[in-house]
Amino acid sequence: MESRKKHCTAVVLAAGSGKRMGGQIPKQFMLLGEKPVLWYSLHIMEQSAIIDDVILVTGPDAIDYVREQIVEHYHFQKVRAVVSGGAERYESVYHALLSIKERNGERDGYVFIHDGARPFVTQEILQSLYTSVQETRACVTATKVKDTIKISNAAGIVVETPDRSNLWAVQTPQVFSQELIIRAYELLMQELPDLTGKGISVTDDAMVVETMCSQPVTLVEGSYRNIKLTTPEDMLFAEAILSKNPV
Repeated sequence: MESRKKHCTAVVLAAGSGKRMGGQIPKQFMLLGEKPVLWYSLHIMEQSAIIDDVILVTGPDAIDYVREQIVEHYHFQKVRAVVSGGAERYESVYHALLSIKERNGERDGYVFIHDGARPFVTQEILQSLYTSVQETRACVTATKVKDTIKISNAAGIVVETPDRSNLWAVQTPQVFSQELIIRAYELLMQELPDLTGKGISVTDDAMVVETMCSQPVTLVEGSYRNIKLTTPEDMLFAEAILSKNPV
């Protein structure tokens, strides 16, 4: 394990439209308690001894709002840039990585990629991921699946029941060496037309390094509270978590 801490940049994604949440306000800007959902992730990164700086990704129409009403209003000193996201998640991550490459050059460090709609990431999760990535170069936080999972065919008929003990629900942050994740995404953008033609869709960052670089990814056990806010029911759960664990 490294004796000296390497530079760690957090990419916080807040470019989603939040259609499944309903309403007119994107979910990352909705109030949770007395603060926007996005505030909670940025607050953890701001307080972290692991994270050195933050690249915040949001929609092109929200850049000024985020810079003024989130970053400046709440005095987030670690946010070095607010960049425009893309139509798809992988495009938003790629835009952030381009900013990191421009700012950091070939610096030997790590990139933590996190969804701004997951407000309950903890310092303990960040520390566990940092410990793991030093040895593995690629790791993600995840929780063991509690429910029985069924795999169906197109008609909705069960064709397989996988062993639950080997199933994990992957969350964020997902953490990689800077060189690895930038190289993986550069290859992805080059090969995207071919992947699309084969019907292969990119669902998370781990899949990018697995597919593009044949890099094994280690699972680091996280927390069931590290939920992603997607539906109105998720907001009710988040309010309950917050009431018992005020920030």
